[in-house]
Amino acid sequence: MIFLGLTLLLAKGSSALAARSDIPRRSCAAAAAFVATKAQGATVQATDRKGAPVVASQWESAHNNGRTDLVAGLDGEPYILLTDDTGKLTEYALRAECTHLGCLVGPWDSARNRFVCPCHGSEYDRTGKVLRGPAPQSLKLAKVEVDDNDFVSLSTWIEPDFRV
Repeated sequence: MIFLGLTLLLAKGSSALAARSDIPRRSCAAAAAFVATKAQGATVQATDRKGAPVVASQWESAHNNGRTDLVAGLDGEPYILLTDDTGKLTEYALRAECTHLGCLVGPWDSARNRFVCPCHGSEYDRTGKVLRGPAPQSLKLAKVEVDDNDFVSLSTWIEPDFRV
């Protein structure tokens, strides 16, 4: 939110600055684009329910067989970390907020093979794609990365949505 406000302020200010003849128009636009890019590319270290940084190898050993769990991610919001069939973290995490009215999506229901929102019954597959409404769109994605120290971080998903 701070980045968005800063981006809007900078973009608005860049128009006023560019109106001055002694400031090149291109540098103002470049500064606004830089701030917007930084806002889109935010990276945060994922933390578990106790606030401890998530260590990939420990997470994978504790969440094998497709088990999922919540972590605090971008903007402190809850994200679902997933493992694939081999027990490795997937390259994406899912924001656990239902796209219908913002309720927290329930844990993975292995019997029904889906995430279910307890509020109004929206259902999502393992990639976060809507299977059943009233949710209007898929769960938001975040990029999952593991650093050299084995810590998990989440960043804004800027690639095309592979679920479309």
